[in-house]
Amino acid sequence: MPAPRKFLESSTSLPLALDWGWNLSLYVGMLLGLLVLMLLLLWMLLKQLSNSQQSRAEKHEKAALVKNVFVCFALFPQAYRGSVRPFVNFNAKQDAEVLHRAMKGIGTDEDVVLMLLSARSNDQRQQIATEYKKAYGKALVSALKSELGGLFENLIVALMSPPASYDASQLHKALKGAGTEDDVLIEILASRTGEQMKDIIKVYKKEFNGKLEKDICSDTSGHYQKLLVILLQGSREVGVDEEKIEKDAKDLYAAGEGKFGTDEEKFITILGNRSAEHLRRVFEAYKKLSGSELEESIEGETTGNLENLLLAVVKCARSVPQFFAEGLYGSMRRAGTDDDTLMRIMVSRSEVDMLDIRACFKKAYGASLYSTIQEDTTGDYQKALLYLCGGND
Repeated sequence: MPAPRKFLESSTSLPLALDWGWNLSLYVGMLLGLLVLMLLLLWMLLKQLSNSQQSRAEKHEKAALVKNVFVCFALFPQAYRGSVRPFVNFNAKQDAEVLHRAMKGIGTDEDVVLMLLSARSNDQRQQIATEYKKAYGKALVSALKSELGGLFENLIVALMSPPASYDASQLHKALKGAGTEDDVLIEILASRTGEQMKDIIKVYKKEFNGKLEKDICSDTSGHYQKLLVILLQGSREVGVDEEKIEKDAKDLYAAGEGKFGTDEEKFITILGNRSAEHLRRVFEAYKKLSGSELEESIEGETTGNLENLLLAVVKCARSVPQFFAEGLYGSMRRAGTDDDTLMRIMVSRSEVDMLDIRACFKKAYGASLYSTIQEDTTGDYQKALLYLCGGND
């Protein structure tokens, strides 16, 4: 039997050695873990600081964009009737950089895209597109299409199209799709000036390798086709011919209410060729002669697309803004929203007469265009439309 001390030493030396080694490993592991945790916390803190600075920069950038949308309104004379105006302190290269930052990485800052583009004139947007392609080797419209979607994408792409190109594309779509979208033909041909029609014809030929008149004639017929072709020429007479006012009024009366049947040719010749100023005088003479508005005669004497086109021509002669106010109201106050019409009018009139359209809308329907858009649309699409509207009346 071993001595007590030797037994104690021999029986405890190994366990004590093992316990000490285990404790040392534990301490080292804890220290390493603590170090990793501290490094992780430091990294998170730096990242948060970086994001905070970036967020402040983005907020500052957005605030500047919002300010830019409204500040330039005071810099233009009241004669300017568009809601979208050329931005005064314009820098195409800088705007291209802002758009690039808004679209790079995961996700897109849609607010930056819509606020910037809605605060620039169409001509300025074309310059931004040129600078964007120079800097990043990609077409801006292609970049926008890859980042956006739905109605918002369609609206932004429409804003990036030059006016004549946009009208030409809308006409091509109306003629080449399944059936003919006569509402589009009527809206554009009844409301555009002679110079605008000439530009549209040139762009249509260049972009679609075809003749607009030929395509219209292929899709339409009769008196309706004839009036469309006359309007397409963009060659209305200039000024008022005092000697023709009474004669034109009597001829229109004799061609409709004053006879059995209708002489459509007379309506087409007078309404398709006289100036808007002259026609307004004719309308006054017609009412004195017949006791009713010319629109009533048109509604009673004609039907279908010819009736709609004649009415559009008369309404545009009276007031183009009122014509578009009616179009906007009709696009929203029905079962479902006609987004194609809503978008087309908002885009095409934003630099022309949107302020007058808003006034006509409020007077005719008792509600502002702004609030009506709010009720009928949603999301980024709604925001962009509201910026194009330019304010609440």
